[in-house]
Amino acid sequence: GWCPLSPAGAQSTQLLVEPPRTPAVLWDRVTLTCQGSGTAGATTWYKDGQRWGQEGCDHLTVTESGTYTCDRPDTGLSPPVTVSDDWLVLQVPVWALFEGDSVTLRCRH
Repeated sequence: GWCPLSPAGAQSTQLLVEPPRTPAVLWDRVTLTCQGSGTAGATTWYKDGQRWGQEGCDHLTVTESGTYTCDRPDTGLSPPVTVSDDWLVLQVPVWALFEGDSVTLRCRH
């Protein structure tokens, strides 16, 4: 299953996507959660390289497509997550897949 890092144990900043499917699409009502060490509620959000959203909140409900990152005081900038507004996507679970694994593909439109 999908096991997010606990904030206290994180050595780097992570951006968790809910629902946990890739690619992330706007019409899935995507929520991003920034996790890393440091003061709770001290998150800075960026969309396409510009400051975005409410300062300090660890969760962000995505309302526009774009590439999102978050910054935490002690663990720095997260890897980017892109949320698209494509009309047609083939989605897979966000965790790693290997040859021979069974997987449910979702064609969304």
